[in-house]
Amino acid sequence: MHKCPSCGSEYGYDDGVAYNCPECGHVWTDESLKEEEIKDAVGNVLTTGDDVTLIADVKLGKDTIKRGTKAKGIRILDDPHNGHDIDGKVDKFGSIYLKSSIVKKL
Repeated sequence: MHKCPSCGSEYGYDDGVAYNCPECGHVWTDESLKEEEIKDAVGNVLTTGDDVTLIADVKLGKDTIKRGTKAKGIRILDDPHNGHDIDGKVDKFGSIYLKSSIVKKL
C-alpha cells in the first residue's frame, strides 16, 4: 500500500507502471513525487501557467502593487530567489518574482 499524495488515502496501489488511488483516482510515480509542490496562501497547488491574485499589498521601491491585483501566467521557479518561488506578469509592472504565500489561485 502507498499513501496517496493527493487525498492521503492509505489504499494506493502499484499497477506495475504507476501508483493509483482507488478513492480519488490520482495516479503518480516516484519521479513525480520528487517535484516539490508549491501551494498558494490557502493550500491550492500552483502550476506553471496558472493565474493568481495577490492577497496583500506588495511594495516595489516607491510603488505598491495593491491587494487583488492579478498575476497572469505564473511560472514555478526551479531555484527560488530570497523566498520568491513564482514569477508572474503584472499589468504596469511586467514580470516580477512573488512569494506563493501571498497569492491565491484563480
